[in-house]
Amino acid sequence: MTNTPAAPVFPPGRYGRRLEPRRARRWLPVALLTLVLVGALVLAERLYRQYGDPTYDPRISATEQISDSSVTVTLTVRKRTAGPAVCRVQAKDHSGAEVGYAEVPVGQGTTVTVRYPLATKGRPYAVDVLGCRAA
Repeated sequence: MTNTPAAPVFPPGRYGRRLEPRRARRWLPVALLTLVLVGALVLAERLYRQYGDPTYDPRISATEQISDSSVTVTLTVRKRTAGPAVCRVQAKDHSGAEVGYAEVPVGQGTTVTVRYPLATKGRPYAVDVLGCRAA
């Protein structure tokens, strides 16, 4: 039979007052987590403004009247502002060489559709919009 010893008994007044175990600081991890979440939201918002919503969203709607010397391009551009813009359009042949290039003026409005006859040096295989900027 084994006796399990109870907590040690110290003579009163000899070793000072015994401290009760303190409760852990629960507000510190909560405050740190809140700070990290706010920082992540600020970073996400900043990156979205920088990379997420482009100022210009050009799309080629159609290519028509394809010949050895030209192609008619229908271009739709969505813009944040209603001001005029200029978009760079490039035509390539089957090997990937550039056969036509133009800076196409885009009128005012937030969504503008433009038909533009693009002159080419050979038969175009693909037409791309390289980008847009304010006029």
